[in-house]
Amino acid sequence: MYDYDLVVVGSANADLVIRVERRPAAGETVLGSDLVVHPGGKGANQAVAAARLGARTALLARVGDDEHGRLLLDAQRSAGVDTAGVLVGGAPTGVALITVDPSGDNSIVVSPGANGRLAADDVRAAEGLLGASRVVSAQLEIPLETVTEVVRSLSSGTRFVLNPSPPRPLPVEVLAACDPLIVNEHEARVIAGGELGGSPEDRAAALLALGPRSVVVTLGAEGALVATGERMTRVPSVKVDAVDTTGAGDAFTAALAWRLGTGASLVDAAAYAARVGAAAVTRPGAQESFPTAEEVAAL
Repeated sequence: MYDYDLVVVGSANADLVIRVERRPAAGETVLGSDLVVHPGGKGANQAVAAARLGARTALLARVGDDEHGRLLLDAQRSAGVDTAGVLVGGAPTGVALITVDPSGDNSIVVSPGANGRLAADDVRAAEGLLGASRVVSAQLEIPLETVTEVVRSLSSGTRFVLNPSPPRPLPVEVLAACDPLIVNEHEARVIAGGELGGSPEDRAAALLALGPRSVVVTLGAEGALVATGERMTRVPSVKVDAVDTTGAGDAFTAALAWRLGTGASLVDAAAYAARVGAAAVTRPGAQESFPTAEEVAAL
């Protein structure tokens, strides 16, 4: 019997958000809205998104002993996430600087802060936490060596889900553990090491050749493509009016990972995740926008 449906290993940031009429060009200054501070970070976002859907969720992360760190811990606990694995200190809490334009598209710059101090030793010390979950998910806003140690610390039977964002080339050891590797077009190109074919199927095939057990290519409003060694399947999304895309990819990954832990097939899990991602873009912010299971069902 597992204690958790999902353990997330990853980043926790304070999101500093400004809405702009358009993003500035090089050397240009534009005026924006008042600054708003939200709890964020890809790891923290995934944990909250899964917990809000009903998953028993824990987070392994590091925050600073500061106001932003307390904001993040409060947000996790409020959502029902187990924060016993969240370490405090070593550096200031990570910060993401986000601009959002009227179409809902965003640009993000991240200062890692304490996220860069989440080390392989921290993963080894939390081996019991990782072994208590059906699924473990990670991203790349923490050191790659830490993600590699997560793979080495997995119990047999625990499934590993990776969204390699921000993208970088991955070791064979990490790629081989991914089931699935979840990427958008830009991430696929970086991981594959160059230009890819024009279709999502071409991108998925190139990535599968690198060794992951399965691949999911996210397609925004068009849903996603699920690829295994046996077949490729398109799953649709739901047409919605996008307000803010911040955190939508994290909501997708969390929902998919949780559904895999409940025994759903990868195709069914991705189809559900596409609906969760669609619901998330209808409201501003990251964690504040994540839907409950009831809201997804009503979409």
